[in-house]
Amino acid sequence: MSAPKQVIVSGGFDDIKSRDLRFLEEAAKLGELTVLLWPDEILREQTGKAPKFPLVERLYFLEAVRYVRRVTPIGETANPNELPKDLCADIWADYEMTTNAARKNFAEENKITYRVFTADDLKDFPEPPPMPSALGKKKVIATGCYDWFHSGHVRFTEEASAHGDLYVCIGSDANVRLLKGEGHPLLSEQERRYVLGSIKFVKQALVTTGSGWVDADPEIRRLKPDIYVVNEDGDKGGKREYCAELGIEYLVLKRTPAPGLPKRSSTDLRGF
Repeated sequence: MSAPKQVIVSGGFDDIKSRDLRFLEEAAKLGELTVLLWPDEILREQTGKAPKFPLVERLYFLEAVRYVRRVTPIGETANPNELPKDLCADIWADYEMTTNAARKNFAEENKITYRVFTADDLKDFPEPPPMPSALGKKKVIATGCYDWFHSGHVRFTEEASAHGDLYVCIGSDANVRLLKGEGHPLLSEQERRYVLGSIKFVKQALVTTGSGWVDADPEIRRLKPDIYVVNEDGDKGGKREYCAELGIEYLVLKRTPAPGLPKRSSTDLRGF
């Protein structure tokens, strides 16, 4: 059996959105994916502004993406339009908004396939298949809106998944509007499901079919989880009593960021 192709992506990945994840997913279909992550200084030089998220936070997020095999930060003096000479690369994957002649020429000179993905290549939000799991693991369920996914959400899924296979039930568009009012959610249920399903700590992301604070009731009764995990902000709406009635362990996690990272809020990032 031949070794997988070595696929390289190079970029800043500041404020990672669904488009970035779709790009990484498609790039990973070409082979084993390595992300060369720009430091803050290169990102500032390329965009003309300071990064929204520091290198350590961008690194933490990317390492949690299921499509990425490894993330390697590059040095501040590196050329973002070239790949390190000692790097084993068969394919350089790029996006049409960041591609340029210098990258294409470098790839041709070094006999590296240069694959550019267009917006049409990255449209839609296919449902990520469930992640594999070991036999005997407990089932863990979490719910929420996840309208502006950030490193705090990644940390929550990481901590929740330590207790078993994690199923995340995303509030439907209709129920999010019911609970939060018009103007919510910012992103569609399909997009939010896709983003959550792209995180390696999440076994499967689903869209709820119920309503109210316990809108995941149909999914919970079908999945029969052992544990319902919420953070401190989500400890409301009768969830505790609901779990007691069904005999589900109810676990409240403290809302703390990963070590060395700032605390994030979707409301602050979204602006409303």
